[in-house]
Amino acid sequence: MKKDMRWYDYLTINSYWLGLNIATGTITPVLLPYLVLLFMPPEQKNTYLATVRVIGLAVAMLVQPLAGMLSDRNTSRYGRRRPYIVVGALFNILFLIIVGASPSFIGSASDGFFGRAFGVTTAYAVLLIGIVVLQISSNVAHGALQGLIPDLVPEHQRGRASGVKAVFELIPVFLVLFIGPLVDAGKVGLVVGIICAGFVLTTLTTVLFVHEEPLREKPAGGIGEAALRLVFLTAIFVTVTRFAIWLVTASGDLVTARGATIGVQVAFVGLMGLIGMAGSIFAGVYLGAWVGIGAEARQQKSFIWWIVNRLLFLAAVGSVQGFAQYYLADVLHVPKPASATTMLMAAVAGFLIPSALGGGYLADRIGRKRLVMLAGLVAAGGTVLLLFATTMPVVIVAGCIIGLGAGTFMATNWALGTDLAPKQDAGRYLGISNLAGAGAGIVGAGLGGPMADFFNALQPGLGYLVIFALYAALFALSSLTLSQVKIPAEK
Repeated sequence: MKKDMRWYDYLTINSYWLGLNIATGTITPVLLPYLVLLFMPPEQKNTYLATVRVIGLAVAMLVQPLAGMLSDRNTSRYGRRRPYIVVGALFNILFLIIVGASPSFIGSASDGFFGRAFGVTTAYAVLLIGIVVLQISSNVAHGALQGLIPDLVPEHQRGRASGVKAVFELIPVFLVLFIGPLVDAGKVGLVVGIICAGFVLTTLTTVLFVHEEPLREKPAGGIGEAALRLVFLTAIFVTVTRFAIWLVTASGDLVTARGATIGVQVAFVGLMGLIGMAGSIFAGVYLGAWVGIGAEARQQKSFIWWIVNRLLFLAAVGSVQGFAQYYLADVLHVPKPASATTMLMAAVAGFLIPSALGGGYLADRIGRKRLVMLAGLVAAGGTVLLLFATTMPVVIVAGCIIGLGAGTFMATNWALGTDLAPKQDAGRYLGISNLAGAGAGIVGAGLGGPMADFFNALQPGLGYLVIFALYAALFALSSLTLSQVKIPAEK
């Protein structure tokens, strides 16, 4: 029987989430948009930002569940999960150096080769390579890390543990208040050093203070079939989303060729974008999860619908965050967009953190589903308000409403997932849930980036309003999908 958690156990068991989210909270909304704009033409920045994110996240979709599955079977005397966390963290530091070195390739003599062969600059190619290998190492650790709460925390305390996890995912928002001005000043190396320090400190905390019982006997059977299923899972999801991108692109070409008005183009291409995003989520997750889980999928329908719910919400919230810097620069014409983005994120965190803690507590008291449903509706309302924002204060208010929904979601949705995942295969199942984590960027940014550039070419700033409207719809749909999720007590 698992021992009850003491207050500091909640902190140590979740410590590496802090390191991971210092990295993602800095790279995705602040550093990556800055570098892409530095390396590539500004009129195509959303598309090139989407490209580097989509390729990296497709890699993450495969690596994370595979690492989770391998950690389920790890018989190391140091525990199942911690060895993977240590190895992943060490390689994270190495690969972050590649990302940090990418600006030194601006104006490289090899630009001609990369331009002719791939249509990109050398600096962009180095950035892309750095992000891809960083996704590999980061998700080796991430896949194993997801098993710690179901491994070590009693069920009646998982809501609180997930609430602390959510807080550690959000605290880095305050750190990037200092990082935004550094990025605006071009101090990329210093920013990378801060991220590396976060990995070092949180890895040491996990190694020294988290105590795992070693797995005494490796589970019977091999992993070849399961690994192959993960490959097919990734291929299915990427194929479905690429078809959705083709659908949106083709619809844009069609209305442009016919000389349609801006209003008609917004309505038609926007509708195709919503169908593409929502359709790829439903089809990709459902088919991919059935392939990834195998014969057990028939008994795990609630878990699959939980992934759908999670992906819809994360695709929306992650994309709003990812395009925020360009939105502030192109729509509100903020002079220092990286700094403004970090100020916005800090204001949002003021609502994210208490709602995550409160949501985790309430999840243990009144149930997960109703709070997750409410979170989707609240976030949808905040995104709708964002469509009408013309000043920075209104943007901050809209962001805070989204933050209230996101904080509640992050705590309660993960607690619901740990309830639904089979206990003996928690690492593999929660790794498969990375269909939501990685798939969110593939869907939201992969379709949103080209759509933003398409509509911005028609009317400056229009693209962000269109894609933000689609993200509001995804939030609302996430709440509706919960009708298909049956928690264990209901079975």
